[in-house]
Amino acid sequence: MSDHVSNEGSSLDDRAQSQRLLLESAHRLFGDHCDKTLLDGAERGEFASELAATLADYGFHRLADHESGFALADLFALLKVAGYHALPIPLAEWVLGNRWLGSQSDDTLVSIGQLSDSALVDVPWAEQARVWLGVTQAGVLCTVRPGTWSPGNTIAGEPSGTLHEGEKVAVACNEQPFELLALSRCSLAVGAMQRLLELVIEQVTMREQFGRPLARFQAIQHAVAGVAAEVAVAGKAHDGALAFLNTDRQRDEVAIAKARIGEATGVVTDTVHQLFGAMGFTHEHVLHHYTRRLWVWREEYGNERYWQESLGASICAGGADELWPFLATMQ
Repeated sequence: MSDHVSNEGSSLDDRAQSQRLLLESAHRLFGDHCDKTLLDGAERGEFASELAATLADYGFHRLADHESGFALADLFALLKVAGYHALPIPLAEWVLGNRWLGSQSDDTLVSIGQLSDSALVDVPWAEQARVWLGVTQAGVLCTVRPGTWSPGNTIAGEPSGTLHEGEKVAVACNEQPFELLALSRCSLAVGAMQRLLELVIEQVTMREQFGRPLARFQAIQHAVAGVAAEVAVAGKAHDGALAFLNTDRQRDEVAIAKARIGEATGVVTDTVHQLFGAMGFTHEHVLHHYTRRLWVWREEYGNERYWQESLGASICAGGADELWPFLATMQ
């Protein structure tokens, strides 16, 4: 018994060490590349091809492959780092796409959109990708062959195309791709909000009004504390969803995370823009690269209303006797 516990603890320590090294490497790599010049270029439709090649060289695009040695939860930890740096590359789509395609995939960029009746919509960096996948809310996964592209952009300025009349081929998948893509948006959003909290603390500490730092004013302190609370709750909701990956409760926990993080997005972005004042609304400041991405992620793969309705339907289906056990076992 004692040997088993010792070995299990060692294994957990090894996994924690591997994830720590992964995230430290990602912070350095993303931080070296993701400056305002790169982000401004992405808004003009310039794909960060050098950064994408570097990610491939380091094997980040294969992180979620079943034989990679990393757990699926490590991907979502990595995506928090990507959100923190506003990484202008569809990393979640690329990594998850490779996982689902398995031996069918290669090292080219994979992008994913949502399947409607006759089109594949909201495909990030569609024209730079070489493999396209489509998902439905019901969890259907398909590869889509090129048809006619209609270019577009998200409100963050990044390219997001629509593919018409593409031939669809079903892909066998024993996971729930729509739920995992929704969770990826939670991860990105939590990372971006953590960065916004740092930026706003720096802003109110350095900027002075009436001869003293903004951080000395009680109203400012309360506003920053509100941002910090929302960021903390968003992080907790995200971690709760990760704890139930690949279980019967995955969908409900993703619903809680996506809905709560969406609510936090509204509070955080509104408050941070207020605390930055007019400067935060300028294109020259980096703030909008985070807030506009947060608004995009909030809507992608189900907004608050969609996931609140999903959670409500699930709880009602379980009946009154199951409500308390559900609440009592939340992470």
